[in-house]
Amino acid sequence: MSDTVLPKPEPEALDNLLRAQALALHAEDKPPQSKKGWEDRRGKLRAAMFAAMGEFPDNPCALEPQDRGTLKRDGYRIEKLLLQTQPDVWMTASAYVPDPIKGKVPTVLVVHGHWPWARRDPVVQARCLGLVKLGFFVLAVDAFGAGERYTEPGRGTYHGALYGSTLWPTGQTLLGMQVYDNRRAVDYLLTRPEVDGDRFGITGASGGGNQTTYAGALDERFRAVVPVCSVGTYQAYLHAACCVCEVLPGALRFAEEGDVLALVAPRALLVINATKDGFQFSVGEAEKSITRARPVFQLYDADAKLAHATFDSPHDYNQAMRESMYGWMTKWLKDEGDGKPIPEPKHEVEKPEDLSCFADQPRPKTFLFPPSFAAREAERVLKKAHPRVPDHKEEWEAVATHVRTQLTGRVLGANPESPKPKMTEGKPETKDGVTTIPMVIYPEVDLPIPFLVQYRSRPDPRNPACLLLHLDGKAEALKPPLAARLLEKGWSVVAPDLRGTGETKPANGAIAGAPDHNTAEHSLWLGRPLLGQWIQSDLRCLLDWMAQQATLDKDRVAIVGFGQAGVIALLAGGLFEDRIASAAAIDSLTSYVTEQAYATGTPMGLLAPGILKLGDVAHVAALSAPRKLVIAGGISPQGKKLKEKELKENYAYTSAMYKVLGMEGKLTIKGEMTAEAIAAAL
Repeated sequence: MSDTVLPKPEPEALDNLLRAQALALHAEDKPPQSKKGWEDRRGKLRAAMFAAMGEFPDNPCALEPQDRGTLKRDGYRIEKLLLQTQPDVWMTASAYVPDPIKGKVPTVLVVHGHWPWARRDPVVQARCLGLVKLGFFVLAVDAFGAGERYTEPGRGTYHGALYGSTLWPTGQTLLGMQVYDNRRAVDYLLTRPEVDGDRFGITGASGGGNQTTYAGALDERFRAVVPVCSVGTYQAYLHAACCVCEVLPGALRFAEEGDVLALVAPRALLVINATKDGFQFSVGEAEKSITRARPVFQLYDADAKLAHATFDSPHDYNQAMRESMYGWMTKWLKDEGDGKPIPEPKHEVEKPEDLSCFADQPRPKTFLFPPSFAAREAERVLKKAHPRVPDHKEEWEAVATHVRTQLTGRVLGANPESPKPKMTEGKPETKDGVTTIPMVIYPEVDLPIPFLVQYRSRPDPRNPACLLLHLDGKAEALKPPLAARLLEKGWSVVAPDLRGTGETKPANGAIAGAPDHNTAEHSLWLGRPLLGQWIQSDLRCLLDWMAQQATLDKDRVAIVGFGQAGVIALLAGGLFEDRIASAAAIDSLTSYVTEQAYATGTPMGLLAPGILKLGDVAHVAALSAPRKLVIAGGISPQGKKLKEKELKENYAYTSAMYKVLGMEGKLTIKGEMTAEAIAAAL
């Protein structure tokens, strides 16, 4: 044993690791040297972006526009509209139409950010009114899950965190849904006789600026693009909190934000930033992306079509910014002026309730929101992944091999090879017959993972060992009664602080009920879901270390997850079939499928994008067959404790696979189990 002083916990270690890896991914980047070189890169970049956003429908559905009323004003009218962008996915919108109007006029799509009233917010209305008074046709739309498209519409609704991330397990993203919605908005505008289909612009601020950038990059029907208080760098996102609607999973593996700006070339792009904005939208970070994009504009002799305007302002879309946008739109959509700011016409904003498409009327029962859309999508992808229950051993083995391969190769993300376990051992302490050894192991360079090893009396070779997991850390995992019962039965127990949990949990990382919001999102930017890091890096490294210990029986290793860590234990038990002999999930999440937001406290790190394309929790649990598996209680996505009958219904697929293999006796599913019973079942 060693008296080595262990390093102190490092709550910033995970973010520092991700930032270093992100920098390394682009350290050797160089600007394109030719138009052909860029166009080759451009096609690959667009394909990668679309793949990361999630599937779009093969064929667009009928828009079925509905008139919800008109407000007539001096020189213009405001039409309240409903548009169907996908079956039962309805977009609420406001069309600002010059009145009277002669011929066809240029059009601007206005997308909002996280302002309290979404498209109806006074800040958003202001630019719509300024544009229509300057002779533009304007369409303002609510983003998916925001404004009147939120489950319970009202001031200040938020479509991020555990609400918008319901899309991730299906392989969809809120960002992708917005890109598709805005594409369908243009489809609608092309049906309007007042609209000049060759002269489209788009603008928005904050989250709306993010939408503006991606729409401008990926839909070439936009001739003028003006993102406001939204452009920075992808690297900068790793230093801040951002909304789910801004996250493009894995983007840092194939791009930086400057590349996305470059996709606008040779069309007109004005980037607006504020000097008092957050770091991720700061002037300095925006300049990095503009500098990265400018060589592409120059390849097309379009340097004059890329501009950057900065304002001494906090995060906003204020009058000075709007006037700068008016000048840009007028130059590139009307071929008038020199692009300099145009004074804003006087206007009076409407009351938000007067712009409502529904007022006090309920939305149709089929009206889909992010969680209910995700539930429908989940049903589709699960049916495709598992069209039938395998009825013989060979068929199941083929299914299991495919699922394991895809989980490790695609869904759980790009994780480095486990290094030779490097660890530091602290001073053992014995109390009441239990010896505790504090240790630190490094699954990746500069990423210490503290863990505790406990045993009663020095174990002899061939003693079983159990990994105990809890997403509040090792101290919670070791609380009685299970750890105590295992120790009494001669087990050694190993309890880690998985990265970003316990003593390694970053400060201020919880947002809107998601305890790991920031680390989960930062990880996704690198294409490394936290779920994958926990399993393929942390647990793999711990299992490597355990296999080297002469006092532990490598053939009798169990893994137990408490609460939401049960999903991690089930996945590890199924993926490390040659390393883990038995697994248990105690009061854990029983399904990713939900028509409502996930319960407060649900870790976003569990929501690996696309995992439902391979299976739900029950399909993952079945990967442990024919080894021992214990399901002791379970909760719904809304945190409701399931009765035993409901629990068994949820795990019907798991039970079927154990039956196919003739191993029903190795599967235990009970609503309540004592620590004694769980220890015995392992």
